[in-house]
Amino acid sequence: MTDLNPVEKAEAAVRAAETDTAAVQLALAAMELAKLATQQQAQAPAPQCQHDHRKAGRSTGEWIGIACAVCVGGVGIAFASLALAILGGVGAIVVLVLRDMWRDMQRKGR
Repeated sequence: MTDLNPVEKAEAAVRAAETDTAAVQLALAAMELAKLATQQQAQAPAPQCQHDHRKAGRSTGEWIGIACAVCVGGVGIAFASLALAILGGVGAIVVLVLRDMWRDMQRKGR
């Protein structure tokens, strides 16, 4: 190999530095692009559902409404049962009175 004079050594060093600097700049630019891409992905909002997320159970108000409906229905059934009992009693009395009247008419008619 030939010995390079100091000027040639400096020129070779400058060329190497220029090459290394371009490679380093390219690598830094790639790193910056990767950082930006990561930031953009992190900042992108997650897609949201378009349907309503309601819990499967009933709310307190619904349970209170159901309880009130059951109570009103129970009272209604109780009144209906009472009315049927009274109607049955009245019907039995009417039948007994009519039978007694029929017997009286049959005795007097002979």
